[in-house]
Amino acid sequence: MSVKILGKSKGFYDTYERRPGSNKEQTHYCPGCGHGILHKMITEALVDFDVAENMIFISPVGCSVFAYYYFNAGNIQAAHGRAPAVATGVKRAMPESIVVSYQGDGDLAAIGGNEILHAANRGESITVFFVNNAIYGMTGGQMAPTTLIGQKTTTTPYGRTLKNEGYPIKMAEIIASLESPVYVERVMLADVRSKNAARKAVRKGIKNQIEKKGFSFIEVLSTCPTGWKMSAPQAEEWIKTTLVENFPLGVYKDISDQVEPLDLSQNLAAPERVPKLIGLEQGKMEFDTTSMKIAAEIDQEIKIAGFGGQGVLSLGVWLSEIGMREDLEVSWIPSYGPEMRGGTANCHVKLSRASIGSPLVTYPTILVAMNRPSLEKFEDDVVEGGAIVWDSALIDNGPQRKDIQNIPVPATQIAKDLGNSKVSNVVLLGVLAGFSDFLDPLVVQQVLPIIFKKKHLLEINLVAFKKGLELGRELST
Repeated sequence: MSVKILGKSKGFYDTYERRPGSNKEQTHYCPGCGHGILHKMITEALVDFDVAENMIFISPVGCSVFAYYYFNAGNIQAAHGRAPAVATGVKRAMPESIVVSYQGDGDLAAIGGNEILHAANRGESITVFFVNNAIYGMTGGQMAPTTLIGQKTTTTPYGRTLKNEGYPIKMAEIIASLESPVYVERVMLADVRSKNAARKAVRKGIKNQIEKKGFSFIEVLSTCPTGWKMSAPQAEEWIKTTLVENFPLGVYKDISDQVEPLDLSQNLAAPERVPKLIGLEQGKMEFDTTSMKIAAEIDQEIKIAGFGGQGVLSLGVWLSEIGMREDLEVSWIPSYGPEMRGGTANCHVKLSRASIGSPLVTYPTILVAMNRPSLEKFEDDVVEGGAIVWDSALIDNGPQRKDIQNIPVPATQIAKDLGNSKVSNVVLLGVLAGFSDFLDPLVVQQVLPIIFKKKHLLEINLVAFKKGLELGRELST
């Protein structure tokens, strides 16, 4: 009887449903990139140690920003350089979870340099994977803190010089010089032997966390054929002949066998103190939910998309704030990444009577499209019978589908007529309140003065909301 021994790790999703577009089978990484190899090593270890379902993966800004497409685990996408800070908060709130902070050289050693130093110095009980390819890969090949002397990048076209840019930063050596970390090793992904060594280091870093030993740091010298303008074999050879000469491999610190397991429970705040600690008791406003005119059953998944500066994210925050006052379960998550540059920005909002398992909106019940690229990108994702609310003042070609509710709104023109084009998102909020059954207009008008920070613009925003509300009610009849 044949047995299949090769295949995708169970730590990955079978199908990458979170990835936009029709390709749900392949990753977004370039051919020859080392991220996929390291991802696989991490999931293999988690599955083998039977902790995959207990893992929370902190994605950085960088080429691995979309790691949450692939890992069948808890996923959080952190702001640039802030993965160690997010990992710290998650681990302290959930000490029994396995928290992985995953960063590239630009993210960790440049903008996040301070974050990683202090997380390591505190000895946070997390596992950090640092992918060093000596270049900013995602943004087009600029010089990174780890770029070699003489290495040409788009921002050092004549090569990095000691006089102008200084020495490459050696993170493993720096982290190992601190007292708190228990395990620091540098490995590479260049051939079978080195990959086996890397796999061993990955497993040790995760095992240390399972055993509550403290902070583990694994630096991985990884290929970037696209950024280096090489073929995949040439990239592996360059690691072995050049990169490793500047970043020597080896275990820089390992005291994991000498330390006692940490008592992580002492970091937890008592549950009754949490609302006060995060400021939820300030400005509390009571609402009578029994008198609200909203549906008994609510399960909305909303995607809002447009250009940066149109108030895309703000509209999502407002919906979430209003939903909380309506005593609904809510989630809001912005989406940032390389695909947004010059294209669309978007956010995901869920409003529900039931608990929300994931904040991601893959197939929206309502799409709010504030520009044409957003409509073209997400139209096909809307569920059958769903609604597409689109700004007809900016989009000349509306939705092509006939199985959705088509709601054109000249939001930008209405906003301009009111004297400020920036309130177009408030017009759209009014339309949503007018035609939907999950927003009570009276609640919205009570909440808006609370959430608008620029009080001198409150009056025009309330007028914009009422304009949209009237239009939404007309569309619903």
